[in-house]
Amino acid sequence: MEITIQKVLDALKYVDDPDLKKDLVTLGMIRDVEVNGKNISFTVVLTTPACPMKDMIQKACMNAILHYVDKEAIVKINMTANVTSKKEKDDSTLKHVKNIIAVASGKGGVGKSTVAANLALGLARQGAKVGIVDADIYGPSQHIMFGVENEGPGTAEFNGAKKMSPVISYDVKINSIGFMAGPNQAIALRGPMATKALMQLFHETVWGELDYLIVDLPPGTGDIQISLCSQIPLTGAVIVCTPQAVAISDARKAIALFQLEQTNIPILGMVENMAWFTPEELPNNKYYIFGKNGIKDLAEEFKLPLLAQLPLVQSIREAADIGRPAVLQDGTPQAVSFIELAQNVAQQVAIRNSSLVEV
Repeated sequence: MEITIQKVLDALKYVDDPDLKKDLVTLGMIRDVEVNGKNISFTVVLTTPACPMKDMIQKACMNAILHYVDKEAIVKINMTANVTSKKEKDDSTLKHVKNIIAVASGKGGVGKSTVAANLALGLARQGAKVGIVDADIYGPSQHIMFGVENEGPGTAEFNGAKKMSPVISYDVKINSIGFMAGPNQAIALRGPMATKALMQLFHETVWGELDYLIVDLPPGTGDIQISLCSQIPLTGAVIVCTPQAVAISDARKAIALFQLEQTNIPILGMVENMAWFTPEELPNNKYYIFGKNGIKDLAEEFKLPLLAQLPLVQSIREAADIGRPAVLQDGTPQAVSFIELAQNVAQQVAIRNSSLVEV
């Protein structure tokens, strides 16, 4: 029997996106179907290049064609991605930024900035266009973690006005108040001035096209967090915490801030950082020095996804200190963990966006 484009599409209706719970054809994810005898080719457009289900979807498409169309078909599948967005259009320098993700914590010292840096790089290494704003006004660190502490923003033009161009490191666009202050210079800003400095990082930087803009927030629930929620169109927030009780208590406050009626920012999930200690010489050993599964239990209580449980490993700290974050250490357990974190965040963004749009 002759193979037709319609037969191919009918077969692919049996393949569902595991997250969006609809078939790929209905979702409009199948493009450019071509048939030439037994040769079949088509493109699958995923909702993110960091899709953790990419290989499974590709295999399911192949099996559907062989089972429902022709077991002797020669199938070529092009897997690509178009990151979804539900951000309202505007004329600011954020106009081409699809998703803005806040990385927050209730208290300091839980590794929030390390997680933010590795999340940004993890998304970039999956093929996404990524930027990061160091919104930790009083304690900026992203310029150090990305190895660009001796650089600074350039100049750019936007709508006829002079703006900043971000620093680029490892294919990630960066801006931070750390570029504007010397290593021994205190950033002494009162609340309104700190908020103004934050807004300048967003609106005075020409970001260009980005799939994800990661925001490294200061710890706590103060002026910066409130201003961000009210003035920046956030896609969602990621909460970082360690498993001990005192940190969990503060994490509850961070969750509550984003869930306030006047903020109402979706929480994409939680990251349990320093979940256990693993010494380099004993890579298979786990020591739960801050307690066990504290954030896992908290995530279950609030019905939030647990995006990652990250170990306390010396090399993660060393990598940040030398300006080459741990996710760049290909093949290591910590790099794998950060890539999985990036995939899980991208997955939650896609689910959140699909829930706000009819497909």
